[in-house]
Parts: sequence; structure tokens; C-alpha cells
Amino acid sequence: MNDIEQIPRALISVSEAARVIGVSRSFAYELVASGLLSSVRLGRRVLVPVSAIDDLVARSRVDE
Repeated sequence: MNDIEQIPRALISVSEAARVIGVSRSFAYELVASGLLSSVRLGRRVLVPVSAIDDLVARSRVDE
């Protein structure tokens, strides 16, 4: 394993974010389009800050 693989990533792809939160890729893009899941655009790529997933979960949490 090289040093670059050990650096935590601040941004992940929408597809990776979909896998993390357990939804389809198309639904993850819907979340991004609606603004419910924050994203950044770098060139043509749409990336999701890892912290945005935690924020989405915190806002969506239903306390019983």
C-alpha cells in the first residue's frame, strides 16, 4: 500500500456516495439535484463531500 492510499478522501463520487448510504445511483443524483445532498463540481465531475453524507443522515433522522 502506498502513501496516497492512506490519505482520507474529502470527496467521493456520487456512485460511491450512493453505495455508502444504500440507495441507487439515480436516487443519489436526485438527492444532489434537489440540494438534499451537497455536492461540488470539479470540471465535469460531480463529487460529494464525505461530511455531506453525515449531514444528510443527521437531517433525515427520525427519533422515536
